Amino acid sequence: MSGDHIRNTGAMMTSPRCGARTRSGTTCSAPAVHGKSRCRMHGGARRSGAPRGNQNARTHGGFTQDGIAERRAIRALLGETEKLLVEMKSVAD
Repeated sequence: MSGDHIRNTGAMMTSPRCGARTRSGTTCSAPAVHGKSRCRMHGGARRSGAPRGNQNARTHGGFTQDGIAERRAIRALLGETEKLLVEMKSVAD
């Protein structure tokens, strides 16, 4: 009796796929959630993702042009200071 049943999987096979990148580098082939572009495991599930108006997502400015320039200037100053200390040590010896 169980061998007579024909499965109707046509709709599932033609449904849009998730397409998110997996850890192996391939694309996810799971079907996307109805009305979404991702599967339930890659963000299509209800209430997935960050909350609206997330206060934890505020930027810190560490990678702005000013922040990068400030770190470069500090590294340059530290390099000059190290050279000066090496010179002072060689004069003292």
